Amino acid sequence: MVIVGAGFGGLNAAQALAKAPVQITVIDRQNFHTFQPLLYQVATAGLSPGEIAAPIRSILRSHKNIEVLMAEVTGFDLDRRTVQTPDFDLPYDYLIVAAGAGHSYFGHDEWEPYAPGLKTIEDALEIRRRVLLAFELEERQAAAGGTATPLNFVVVGGGPTGVELAGTLAEIARHALAHEFRSIDPARTHILLIEGGPRVLPAYAEDLSRSAREQLNHLGVEVRTSTMVTQIEPGAVFAGNTRLPATVILWAAGVAASPLGKNLGAETDRAGRVVVHSDLSIPGHPKVFVIGDLAAAKDEHGKLLPGVAPVALQQGRFVANLIRRELKSRPAAGPGNASGAPRLADFARSGDFDPHSTDRSVPPGAPSFSRPSREAGDFDSRPAFHYWDKGSLATIGRAAAVAEFGRIHISGFIAWLSWLFVHILFLIGFRNRLIVFIQWAWSYVTYERGARLITGSTTLPGWNPTPEARSPAPTTDSSTKDIHGSVTP
Repeated sequence: MVIVGAGFGGLNAAQALAKAPVQITVIDRQNFHTFQPLLYQVATAGLSPGEIAAPIRSILRSHKNIEVLMAEVTGFDLDRRTVQTPDFDLPYDYLIVAAGAGHSYFGHDEWEPYAPGLKTIEDALEIRRRVLLAFELEERQAAAGGTATPLNFVVVGGGPTGVELAGTLAEIARHALAHEFRSIDPARTHILLIEGGPRVLPAYAEDLSRSAREQLNHLGVEVRTSTMVTQIEPGAVFAGNTRLPATVILWAAGVAASPLGKNLGAETDRAGRVVVHSDLSIPGHPKVFVIGDLAAAKDEHGKLLPGVAPVALQQGRFVANLIRRELKSRPAAGPGNASGAPRLADFARSGDFDPHSTDRSVPPGAPSFSRPSREAGDFDSRPAFHYWDKGSLATIGRAAAVAEFGRIHISGFIAWLSWLFVHILFLIGFRNRLIVFIQWAWSYVTYERGARLITGSTTLPGWNPTPEARSPAPTTDSSTKDIHGSVTP
C-alpha cells in the first residue's frame, strides 16, 4: 500500500493500518508533518517551526510495517498500479492520495511574490520576515531623520486564516512591540482586512460573523467587506479603481488542490479537487482513494465537505477501516517480512523489479487482486463516508474567538479557551504540546512573542521610504460601502 502525503489524512490512515497485514509506504516531499492550524502562530512570531512540526519517521517509527520515503510524486500509472517519482516507480495494491492543497490566486499567479499565502513552514517564515522587517525598516528610516508614518498591513481574505492573521498582527503592533522602538510608534500601525463577500467567516453562522467583526474592530483592525481585489503590485492593493497602500500584503483568500489530483485522470472541480465516490474512491479504480483537501467529497445532503483537519482525519480513519475489512476477506501474501507484505526494497533485492526501469508493468510478487474482482460489484456494498461535524473554532486574538458546536454558539474568552484546548490536544507529540502550552501561557501574561527572528533577505517588496507612499488607506463608511476582500477570478 502507498500513501501519498503525510498530512492529517495520510498520517491518520497510516497509523490506523499499522497492525494490518500489509506493508505501507508513506511518501512525502518533506520529512516532517506540519500542524497547519498553528502556522499563523509561526508567521506572527508566537511559535517556532519545530513547535508545530514533527519528523514523519519519528511519528511512525514504532510501526514496523510502515516505511517512509522522502520523494516528490510526479504522477500515477493506474493501469499498472505504480506511483511515479523522478527516481523510481513505486508499486501498490491500494493507493491513498492525500496531497493537500496550496494557494490559489484566481488566475493571477503574478501576485504571489507580493502577497504570500500561508500553507507551509516556508510561507510562515517568509510572512514573519516581512512583518518584522517592516518595523525595522521604518525605525531605521525614522532614526536617520526621516518622517515616521504608520505602516499599512493588508490581509486579503476574511476566512479563519485571514481573521487569525489580522487579529494577531494587531496584538503584535499594540502590545508585543509597543515599547521596543525609539523612533516609531508600532501601535499606530494600520491593519486592514479585506473580504470579497458580505461578511467575515462566511462558513460560520451570521451571529458569529458579526461577533468576529466586532472583536476585530476592538483590536483595532479595519474590516472591509464586499470588496474585490482587482490588482496587487509592490506596495499596493487595488480594489476597483481605489489604490490601497500596503507595506506588507498577506494572502488568505483562495485555495487550490494539489496538481497531483489532475494526474489521477479523474474528474476534478474548479478548485482542482478530485470528484470521488461516497466511499472516497475514484471512478473506475475502487482501490485508489483520495482524501483531505484534495477530495471533492460531499455529505449526505450533497454539500461539499470543507477542507479542514477534522474532515481529513475522519476520512483517513474511514479508508483505513475499509481496507482492513477487505484485507481480512481477501488475504494477500508477498515476499517475506514482518507483516507478510513486500517493501519496495524487497523487489529490488530479488531482481524482479527495477525501480529505475522504464518497464512499468506490475512487479512479480506484488500483492494483487484479480481484475475481475476489482471491476465486479464486490465494492458496491462499501459503506459511504459520513462526516461527523464536532464543531468549528476560529481564534481572533487574545481572549477573542468564536466557536460553533451545532446550535451552540460561543464568542469571546470561553470560545478562546476551547480553541486553545482543542489545538493543544491535537498537536503531534507530548513535547510540542508542553512547549506550546508554556509559550502561550507566558505570552498571555507578558504579551511577548519570543520567535521574532528575521532571517533571509533584508529587502521588502514595494518598500518605499517616502511617507506619501505609505499614507493610511482611505476609510470607507461601512454603512454605505463595506470592503473585505477576495479577488476577481
